[in-house]
Amino acid sequence: MTRTVTLVLVDPAGRLLGALPPYEVPTPWWQEVDAVVCGAPVEVAVLRLLSGVSDRPGIGGAVTYLAEVAAPPAVPLRPVDLELPSHPLRAPYAEPGGPAATVGWATAALDRLGRPAKEAAQRRTWNLSAIWRLDGPHGPVWLKQVPGFFRHEAAVLRRLGAITPGLVPPLLAADDDGRMLLDHVPGEDRYGADPAERHAIAADQHTLQVRALPLVDDLVAAGVPDLRGAALARWIRAALALHHADAVLDGLEERLARARRCGVPDTLVHGDLHPGNVRSDGDRRVIIDWGDSFVGHPAFDILVLTIGLPPDASGALVAAWCARWRADVPGCEPERAVELLRPVAALRSAAVYAAFLAAIEPSERVYHEADVPHWPAQAATLLGRG
Repeated sequence: MTRTVTLVLVDPAGRLLGALPPYEVPTPWWQEVDAVVCGAPVEVAVLRLLSGVSDRPGIGGAVTYLAEVAAPPAVPLRPVDLELPSHPLRAPYAEPGGPAATVGWATAALDRLGRPAKEAAQRRTWNLSAIWRLDGPHGPVWLKQVPGFFRHEAAVLRRLGAITPGLVPPLLAADDDGRMLLDHVPGEDRYGADPAERHAIAADQHTLQVRALPLVDDLVAAGVPDLRGAALARWIRAALALHHADAVLDGLEERLARARRCGVPDTLVHGDLHPGNVRSDGDRRVIIDWGDSFVGHPAFDILVLTIGLPPDASGALVAAWCARWRADVPGCEPERAVELLRPVAALRSAAVYAAFLAAIEPSERVYHEADVPHWPAQAATLLGRG
């Protein structure tokens, strides 16, 4: 599957210049912009999505982006009648001048670290992150900038790097605007991980979560969302208040209270522990993308890791997770906690996507709109109310 891309160009001051002719790119995912940048006839920085038409939103079809050029290009442009209003929820990297400011911060930080960058290549931009690869004589480094609701990621990586070195990407630098420099992690993202590899990922995450237990209060003080017990119920209800989910929210607080009485301790939760958020070169695994992390019940991570597995493989993965917690916390009841939290995990996913919609500008909401109704329906099935 491919995309047909149209780039609407602006200069660094935000003045509209016109549009390039449409062209095909070989990758379908709208947030992946490396092929968009490489395929453009002029040097551009992609700022944000303007519109997209596809049978599967976010994948393939015809996509229009706003892109910045340093000066009017020497290629013909098509006139465009388009308003480009500001928006209070727009990410800084989606504004003219934003990518240059972020890359400038990164190159200055790398110079101070003695790791000068020679090239910067834009790889991704959407409402959840902007990512560049910076190359130099000391090897590649990754530059990531996230919106405000993910800014605790740097604090998480800093603390986990101290207690679980090798299990998370090394954080080289960070600022208060959601910018991070991450050392390169060799290997590939493990989207296709089989059950055996998922068992290894679960064991790694268990080690990390046990070591993080003494850091819970420090993590919350550093800005990591505190979603323990009743706080999670309040957050889910607030996030889903406008999404007609009342029928599956009945009994939420009592279910969370019962899960808490099972005795599995609250700790740092990754929040999106699917295999694609694990990178491996075959020798070691590194857990990446901690923007969804929070302090809460560790069962939420194992429930995400089982998604897509057949029942027998899923059951074995959960059983091994339960055995680890029983060994480390004698007397706890992890099996009961998992069963209580299965529908809550679906509601939490719905709340995550609803929170994204509330925190991003309208043109970017297409990525997440279908996810909000999907997850309450899953919760209803798990509760026997579907």
